[in-house]
Amino acid sequence: MASRPHTPALPRLVKGAVVGALAVGAAHVVLSDTLRFALVGQASATLGAPTGYGTAQVFTTALLNTALVMPLVLWAGMRLSGERKVGAMVLVGSAGWITAVWNGIDGIDDSFGAVLPLRSLALVVAVTALASLLRRRPSPAPSAPSVPSAPSAPIRPGNVSETTPAS
Repeated sequence: MASRPHTPALPRLVKGAVVGALAVGAAHVVLSDTLRFALVGQASATLGAPTGYGTAQVFTTALLNTALVMPLVLWAGMRLSGERKVGAMVLVGSAGWITAVWNGIDGIDDSFGAVLPLRSLALVVAVTALASLLRRRPSPAPSAPSVPSAPSAPIRPGNVSETTPAS
């Protein structure tokens, strides 16, 4: 099977930036919408009508969902755009997203419609796009089996064992 040629760096970088921005947007929507459920649960519990799910449960679900959405969107987006070997981009983008959420979760945890700091979101997109340029080196192609070379000296009939077929 012949391998396809690599995409040049600039188109791959642009694809990485577009897919990274889409992934950050999708992960942020999942995070903020799920955190909204936590605020609604808190408000309803305060008013005496609990919703059936606890704030800690919803908060944990929000963090897990957003941590799962990011790598899925990165991988699917790059594969749909025709790129291969996107593992490094997915790992770096996911780690960057988790770090950005870790550092900014206090700002969006307590209010509706809050957004993580735009600088950290732009940094995640930029680092993810740069990571799209990382690729594993292709493994060397296996060499064809070599044809045994002719023996340096002919085999004499007296040196042939009984298990060797006679010629």
